[in-house]
Amino acid sequence: MARGNPNAIALGPGKLYIAVLGTPEPADLTTPWESVSANWVPLGYTDEGSTFNYSVDSESVEVAEELDPVAVALTSREGSVSFALAEMTAKNMQRALNGGSIVAGTGIVTFEPPDLGEEVRVMLGWESEDGEERWVYRKALQTGGLEINRRKGAEKAVIPCEFKLEKPSAAKLFKVIFDEARAA
Repeated sequence: MARGNPNAIALGPGKLYIAVLGTPEPADLTTPWESVSANWVPLGYTDEGSTFNYSVDSESVEVAEELDPVAVALTSREGSVSFALAEMTAKNMQRALNGGSIVAGTGIVTFEPPDLGEEVRVMLGWESEDGEERWVYRKALQTGGLEINRRKGAEKAVIPCEFKLEKPSAAKLFKVIFDEARAA
């Protein structure tokens, strides 16, 4: 007798996408992201895939007459998506620094970061390697520090990113689409 569903085990780094706020979201697992909207752009290679974090903070409600809390009150929650972009490009620098300007010249491209207050929020998307899972993060701002290490040998320079999720107007923080076989 099987103890679980081996078809529900998720493997691989998947594929990351980025889009401007308000971009239409995928409604299924089969329509390519770029067909849902041309605004969905693949982020390319990452160093070690991506990580989604979600946490809830709480406080216990205590009374003098009980040893145990009589209730638990939720006080905040936070979500984030982190990854390290492995492609050193002006576009990825712009994404990691929440905007800025890219100017193409003769044989060169320059990037300058945005001024404080000019940061741009984005949407993020993720799709599993097997195409049976999609995540849409509706509003995100890159808040992680930027530290680019240059080392000898095959150790590549990467652009670290940690996008914190913000509550979008009239929507939840994120949406997950699963294949129906993963309903249980």
